[in-house]
Amino acid sequence: MKTNKYNAKKTIIDGIEFDSRTEAKRYGELKILERGGIISGLTLQPRFTVFEPFTKHGKKRRAITYKADFMYQEDGKTIVEDVKGFAARDFPLRRKLFDGKFPDLILRVITLKKGAWEEI
Repeated sequence: MKTNKYNAKKTIIDGIEFDSRTEAKRYGELKILERGGIISGLTLQPRFTVFEPFTKHGKKRRAITYKADFMYQEDGKTIVEDVKGFAARDFPLRRKLFDGKFPDLILRVITLKKGAWEEI
């Protein structure tokens, strides 16, 4: 398997290619939670436009998007989940834009530390 700039190894589970082994591990756990009825509606890589495209002085500016790893329903709430080894440099800005545009969605950012999931 090929590695990316963060040395994450792409991993395939259920015919789905994940960007890292950690993300693939989380997918497996979420599938178990879904089968157990704890979560529902698991979707992969939902994409959100956090800032709309615009034109200024005749120059077009592209939208700013955010692609999470997972989205699901838990206890009547919509959870958008991102698995991170560490946050990319632009992530705090994207998170603020996401939170401002989608106040009803819960953005859960987690990492795997010492074998347990931890929210960051």
